[in-house]
This record gives sequence, structure tokens and C-alpha cells, in this order.
Amino acid sequence: MKIASFFSGGGGLDKGFEKAGFHTIWANEYDRAIWNTFQANFPNTVLDKRSITEILSNDVPNVDGIIGGPPCQSWSAAGSQRGIDDKRGQLFFDYIRILKAKQPKFFLAENVAGILQPKHAQAFANIIQEFKNAGYTLSYKLLNANNYDVPQDRLRVIIVGYRSDLGKVFEFPQPQQYKPVLKDAISDLPRPAPAKEANKANGALEIPNHEYMTGGFSTMFMSRNRVRAWHEPSFTIQASGRHAPLHPQAPKMELVAQDKRIFVAGKEDLYRRLSVRECARIQTFSDDFIFKYHNVNDGYKMVGNAVSVNFAYHLAKIIYDDFVL
Repeated sequence: MKIASFFSGGGGLDKGFEKAGFHTIWANEYDRAIWNTFQANFPNTVLDKRSITEILSNDVPNVDGIIGGPPCQSWSAAGSQRGIDDKRGQLFFDYIRILKAKQPKFFLAENVAGILQPKHAQAFANIIQEFKNAGYTLSYKLLNANNYDVPQDRLRVIIVGYRSDLGKVFEFPQPQQYKPVLKDAISDLPRPAPAKEANKANGALEIPNHEYMTGGFSTMFMSRNRVRAWHEPSFTIQASGRHAPLHPQAPKMELVAQDKRIFVAGKEDLYRRLSVRECARIQTFSDDFIFKYHNVNDGYKMVGNAVSVNFAYHLAKIIYDDFVL
């Protein structure tokens, strides 16, 4: 089945759908720092590099489905939380505009848990109503990717719509019995390389992207424990190297005052950020998925903004079975 992808980023959602049997024939991504990565990993996909606000419905090929996660910063608990009042939050309506015109069999939209906060209740209700007005029967739910073969706690809102005339309703997959942990994802990786001066990329590495951001840690970062143990799932992988979790080789940080933690004395050398490749492993990207960047933080950004591949696969597999089997 053929799909079109919006806000494609590095392509985690697309990879998950690809594993389930779909083919992204057309994708849209506006951030030039991502273009080389997407094109290297999806050489058979047409990449439209304009803003979605400039794309007409006729520019998008006819497909079986449309997927994409409109930018989440507007709804994130870590961001300004301006929601629909932010131009990025309003991009949801451009996504719906194209969906309404193209009328594919299904769509999937992904966003952060913050979109469900009470302050955004009316905006979210309006988005849901617009999806229904576009002609779709909706299913939406808050899910933790750790329940779907992803070794991190990652809460995301998933909205799936099936075109109403098809008489089908999407049912969310059941959580997997085993919840993967850090040991499953990264225990076999050797020590990574530190980034070069000014956190520039090292270039070719034996294990691609296996390098980590260097530099100090902010008071905000040091306000909470940032270490999860080997037998635990990772903290959420964020779109910033500055906020990358610390490697589980280190002991958990000590609380010394309210909102203030320190590294355990004598163990300071064990505290380092997870590498870009370690974060990618936690996001369930395979090692042959290569992230292209000059600044290491751009690597973290692409990985952290992505939909976890295995999470996307479990959702996509339900959709594929509903329409193909």
C-alpha cells in the first residue's frame, strides 16, 4: 500500500510503516538539516522540501494513506505550551486540509501527551471535530511506546482515522507482555567517541553516529536524576543533546537539596550523555539507518523528534491487516 508522509523528519514513522508492508512514495519535510538523512535512507521516495502551508492538494500523489506528526513543541510540557495559538500548532489544520482534499483510506497523526492537558482541551476537541468533518471515523488514545517493543518511557497521543464510507474502525494493538529495557538496546555497544570541538561530528566512525555531546550540564538538567539503570527503560529521548539521558553505567544522581542533584563522588567519570547511536537504538532505529549531520546536536534532534520505529510498526501492522488481509 502506498502512503504520503508529512513532517517526516528522519523517518521513524515511515520506517515503522515500511516494516509493516507500506511504501512511502512521497514525503514532506521543511527542515533542511534533515534532508540528507531522509534521502539517504529513503532513496525511492520523492521528498518535497516546502512548508506544508505552501503545498496544494494536487501536489500530493493519490495514496492509500497519509501519516505524520505535526510539530509537537507547541503542546510539549517542556515547551511554551501555547498549543493552537502557536503557528506550529496550527499546522494541524494544513494536515487536515490536504487530508480532506485527498480522501485516502486512512490517516495517522502522532503528537505529545501535552496536547491532552486541560488548557488545550478546546483546541484538541476542535482538531478532533475537524478530522471527523473531513469524513473519517476516529480512534485516539494516549499510549506508552514501552508497551510496544521500545526500550523507553515515551507517552504519545495517536489519532487514527478510517474513511467513514469504508465501514471500518481502527482498534489499538494490545500492549506487549515484555517491556524492553536499556540492557536490551545498548549493552553490546562499545564506548563511543566524544564530539569534536564545538560539538562537531567526528565524520566516519566504525559504528555510525556513535558519538556524544560534550560540555557542562545546566541547573535544570541537574534538578532531576537523569540516570536509568540497565534493567529499566530509558527516559524519553528528547530532541536535544543537552537533555540526552545519561548512560546507565553511572550510579543514579544524589539528591542534595530541593531540585538539586549531584554526581556520586568518585564516579564522576562515568557520567556521560548517551550517544546519538545509543539514542537511535533506544528509538529502535537499526544500525544501518545513518543520520547525516555536521553538528552532533542535529543528530540528537532528528532522533528525538522521530516516532519510535517499533511503536510505529505495531500501529501500522493493524492498519495493514485491516485493509490488505
